[in-house]
Parts: sequence; C-alpha cells; structure tokens
Amino acid sequence: MKRFSVFFALVIFVTIPYFVHAADMILIKGGTFQMGDTNGIGEADEVPVHEVTLSDFYLSPYEVTQKEWQDIMGDNPSKFKGDNLPVENVSWYDAVEFCNKKSEAEGLAPCYRIDGENVSCDFSANGYRLPTEAEWEYAARGGNKAEETIYSGSDNPDKVAWYVKNSKETTHPVGQKSANELGLYDMSGNVYEWTWTRYHKYPSEPQTNPVGPDRGGHRMFRGASWFSIAENLRVSFRNRDHHEFKSAYLGLRLCRSKK
Repeated sequence: MKRFSVFFALVIFVTIPYFVHAADMILIKGGTFQMGDTNGIGEADEVPVHEVTLSDFYLSPYEVTQKEWQDIMGDNPSKFKGDNLPVENVSWYDAVEFCNKKSEAEGLAPCYRIDGENVSCDFSANGYRLPTEAEWEYAARGGNKAEETIYSGSDNPDKVAWYVKNSKETTHPVGQKSANELGLYDMSGNVYEWTWTRYHKYPSEPQTNPVGPDRGGHRMFRGASWFSIAENLRVSFRNRDHHEFKSAYLGLRLCRSKK
C-alpha cells in the first residue's frame, strides 16, 4: 500500500507541466456573481457586495513556474529556487512584460502597450495578460460551477492551500493541493497573484466586465500565499501594492480573452 501511494504521488508530480501553452488553459465560462465579502467576515474594502457579469475567458490552471519564466525572460528572480515552484519576487511591470514576451514567443498578439511606466491593455488581443480582479475572484469562486466555499475549492484551507500553518515558510511546486471546481490550483495560497486592476473602492451598482480605474498607483493582487494566515486565503480577500513592489510571496497566473 505504501509503494502504491508513493508511486501515485510521483505520477501526479511529474505530469504537471513546467510550461503552460495556450491550449493548456481552462475556459472559464462567463456568468453573473456577487463580488465581495458574501460571508460577512471580511475587511472594509471587500464591501459593498455587488453584482458583476463577465464574458468567457481563459485562465491557466497553474501559477507561472520558474522554468516557464526562465525560458521566456532568461533569468530567475525567485527567492525559493525550483523549476516547478511558482516564480516570485516579480513586480507588476515584470509581469506584464512577461505576458508580452510569452505572447510573441507563441505567435500571439501582445495585449500590452508599454511606454515606460504607462501601460495600456488591448483586451481584444489574443495574447497573454493578467486577469482583472473581477475575473480572478470569479474563477477562484468556481465560476458557474461555484459551490460557495470560503477558500478556493474548499472550506478546509489545508486541502487547497499552502499557507503559514503548513508551508514551512517556503513556496511549493504548483498543483500539489486540490484544485477548485474549475480545475484551477493554488488560487488560495502558495503565492499571491498580480491582477490588471488598480486599487479602488467597490461600487454598489452592477458591473459588466469591469477592468478598474484608469489611474492609481497600486495594483491588486489576490489569493494569499505561503506566508498568509487562513483568514487571508478567502476568495474575497484583497491586497495591493505599487507597480514596482516585489516579494517572495508574490507571483502571477496567466489569462487570455476568448475570441
């Protein structure tokens, strides 16, 4: 029995890809959901809860790995080293540059126009981009398959997340914990993930495909990390910092618009 368990775990580990291509991404069917602190236990910036409607989009099942980053960018800025560990210690500017370079490497149209510190996004392009904050939360909740769990895929954080209680103060290979309803791994824990969206207070009125304000110096990142307490693993929990901020608990996940 022990030999079987070890073999099974090994198979799961080696079949997780170091490099995610467009064909590997998961189609997130659009829909309408309640965004924000629907459980009444969150922070002040998680309210008011408001209705958001999203179109279809694609999201990677895994956080971007160090191998994937290295192959595109030619370096590895991460504190914790390992091909299948999530890349971290990358700024928001680093993340959008990676998206463009990966798009170009695969013959896709880059989404971002980068002019120094000014970055605009063409959401109609077929290349890689960061998810909006609303897309991220919708996917973390399970999209149109949502089972309304506190964390992404479970009410038990140990089942789905690497966080301060079980991480031993380091990141872990992507995809080792259970996926959520959509087949997305590590949406709670391991590393926070940059989004496109600038920090803003939530509106009360319904929104359709919101991308956030045009101005503001802080970008949102979501999902909590190996360093986080369980309360911060919640699907509605928000965090933010300036565009140039880097940390060993902050990485990214790739998104694409559906054409």
